[in-house]
Amino acid sequence: MLGPVILAASRSDKMRRFVSAAPGTKQVVDRFIAGETVDQVIPIVEDSAAKGLEVTLDVVGEDITTVEQSYAARDAYLELIGRLKELGLGERAEMSVKLSMFGQALEGGHELALANVRPVVEAAAAIGTTVTLDAEDHTTLDSMFAIHEELRKDFPQTGCVIQAYLFRTEEDARRLAAAGSRVRIVKGAYKEPASVAYQDKAEIDKAFVRIVKILMGGLGYPMIGSHDPRLIAITQELARQAGRKLDEYEFQMLYGIRSDEHVRLAADGHRMRVYTAYGTDWYGYFMRRLAEKPANLLFFARSILTKG
Repeated sequence: MLGPVILAASRSDKMRRFVSAAPGTKQVVDRFIAGETVDQVIPIVEDSAAKGLEVTLDVVGEDITTVEQSYAARDAYLELIGRLKELGLGERAEMSVKLSMFGQALEGGHELALANVRPVVEAAAAIGTTVTLDAEDHTTLDSMFAIHEELRKDFPQTGCVIQAYLFRTEEDARRLAAAGSRVRIVKGAYKEPASVAYQDKAEIDKAFVRIVKILMGGLGYPMIGSHDPRLIAITQELARQAGRKLDEYEFQMLYGIRSDEHVRLAADGHRMRVYTAYGTDWYGYFMRRLAEKPANLLFFARSILTKG
């Protein structure tokens, strides 16, 4: 039951300062965060491509408070896309963006986020890749889906994320499982109330399977975000039942988690994409990774004790 506590701590400035100062933090952060700069993450993209893997790149830092920070986020993604273009890596790497980082929570945030993300989507399309809009807490989703719909008018390959633990998601999945759509399904990693989300892991897993079945039976392109061997095996069976070829869906896993499985799935002919985060404002992303799996928290605790 530590997950909800950790998710609450992800919004705490006091905990941010404590975790950042802890002597073992860097060792654990380096497991989940690929680096702080574009120069540090590009070799990882190249190495992944050499292994037959694709990547999703996420510049971390959604907790912004000013319009200027939203412009800086836009420019960070444009810099990344420019580097991918120079190296001919566009087709191996897509981008994931959190609209909160583009100003969604600020005054006039819906319009601001759309204005900031559009040039990123346009630049990505120009180098042969695309952008996926990440899902955040449930209060932001109507805005995210509206921006997704607007972007798809000009850039139909733009993807979005849905979260299995939300009650609304099965309906969202039916709406999104249309021709040309790209939808990533994840369990969900934000602290949500019982009024809108399943709280029990078994119920979340059941919902995940129901939603994967909807996506596999639709006309879009499902992206399965899970490290769970059982859910991966169920996904493969649902894809087989739906008559899907191996290139008609993909698996996605986080950088630093089950890396051997990334390579195994790719070697078996699956499309395998590694969600790779980088940047200096890593705290919120890092805390959600700890909350997702007790082993991650134990690894962090051992690191602190070892370094202390």
